[in-house]
Amino acid sequence: MQGKQWKHWGVAWWLVNAWVLTMITIPIARWTAGDEVLPWRMTLSVCLLALAMIAALWEQWGGWVTVRLVVAVGVLAWALEWLGSTTGFPFGVYHYTSLLQPQLAGVPLLIPLAWLMMLPPAWAVASLIVGGRRDWRFVLVSAAAFTAWDLFLDPQMVGWGYWVWATPGGYFGIPWVNFAGWLLGSALITAIVRPGQLASPIFVTVYAITWFLQTVGQGLFWQMPGPALVGGVVMGFFLLLAYLRVQRTASLQHSAQPLL
Repeated sequence: MQGKQWKHWGVAWWLVNAWVLTMITIPIARWTAGDEVLPWRMTLSVCLLALAMIAALWEQWGGWVTVRLVVAVGVLAWALEWLGSTTGFPFGVYHYTSLLQPQLAGVPLLIPLAWLMMLPPAWAVASLIVGGRRDWRFVLVSAAAFTAWDLFLDPQMVGWGYWVWATPGGYFGIPWVNFAGWLLGSALITAIVRPGQLASPIFVTVYAITWFLQTVGQGLFWQMPGPALVGGVVMGFFLLLAYLRVQRTASLQHSAQPLL
């Protein structure tokens, strides 16, 4: 059993390390080879982190539960993006360009993988904040923690030409309704799949690494100080809430211990 556990955790952590290395080297690749390397470098980074999350979930919940969750999240995320890009609901009117391939009905298949790679970290952070509950509070906090990531993501991806808004909005060119759509969509997926407890630190670690890389990357390398500041504050706020809840729980457990 110990050998099996070591194998799965090793795979997940090695994939996370590879993802971090890929993310760090994206600015270098762009400087040396130009913008044409960005789509495949982004594809590689998303695939690495999605695989890391699948490996970690597999160890946590087992194969069958993980497969069902991966399929459910993938299908639901694709359906939301297809609905949004064809009708304008719930994100607003936008469309994907041809830069991200392959696509299914106009939606890059990379997009559902991106939802899959960041929903488990958001679930883990939310679970800490709400004390392990699995009620409406968990659903709402999960959706908010997930949407906080888009404060970084959307301005950068639009800037790189991966999707286009019909009418630019008030958040660095992104319509505010987009974030309402993210809240609604991620809450809906969370409520449908009903994820279990996520005990491994890998999920919260990925959320924290994402916060750090996006804040530093957009602030220093991509000339996007506005999204770096706002995303850094909001995503960091959820990390702070999770940390404070862990500290409070540990303090209560310590005070409840009988004196010898």
